[in-house]
Amino acid sequence: MTTFILASASPARLKVLRAAGLEPVVRVSDVDEDAVAAALPGGTTPDGVVVALAQAKARTVAGELSAGLDGVCWLDGADAFDSVVVGCDSMLHIAGELQGKPLSVEVARQRWATMAGRSGDLLTGHSVLRLRDGKVVAAASGCTTTTVHFASPSDTDLDAYLASGEPLQVAGAFTLDGLGGWFVEKIDGDPSSVIGIGLPLLRRLLSEVGVSISDLWDRSGS
Repeated sequence: MTTFILASASPARLKVLRAAGLEPVVRVSDVDEDAVAAALPGGTTPDGVVVALAQAKARTVAGELSAGLDGVCWLDGADAFDSVVVGCDSMLHIAGELQGKPLSVEVARQRWATMAGRSGDLLTGHSVLRLRDGKVVAAASGCTTTTVHFASPSDTDLDAYLASGEPLQVAGAFTLDGLGGWFVEKIDGDPSSVIGIGLPLLRRLLSEVGVSISDLWDRSGS
């Protein structure tokens, strides 16, 4: 059975995958996202930025797996010799700018001043690497774009939302599957990609590297 390795610390991505029948091995990369983005050629499209970041995360984790294959302990007995590594990166493209995690209340408040009552594109880059015997034998990548239409929260509600801490560690300073869902009027596109990992695109990318979705389903409880 192919081992699915998620190169992300996002609990939202893990939750989506578990609800879809997978039980990934989580391995967080230490990629310097700002450095990767800064090194990209001028004129790189927003889609290109998030895909490049996803690729960097997947490559880093795949490299760690390859380097430690003989004594890999973080797979906990899973098959290190037949695995697929998936990296993701999400950013909000709005008002001509790409927005990642705000990290502070002040920045999140500034973001919401731009977002309230407007629409933006939530971009999620995906990178899939298929490994056999520690070597990358196939790769596929792509981006999902979903348009998000934001409400205009009251000052009281926005203050409370920022104080909750939820928007500080997520792309675009909002969530769809948490408190932020109250402030999303509608979306045009794939809801799973707004949460952080697009199942339709991921299915296609896995197929490109020769992995069937049903082969990854966790049947341990059946």
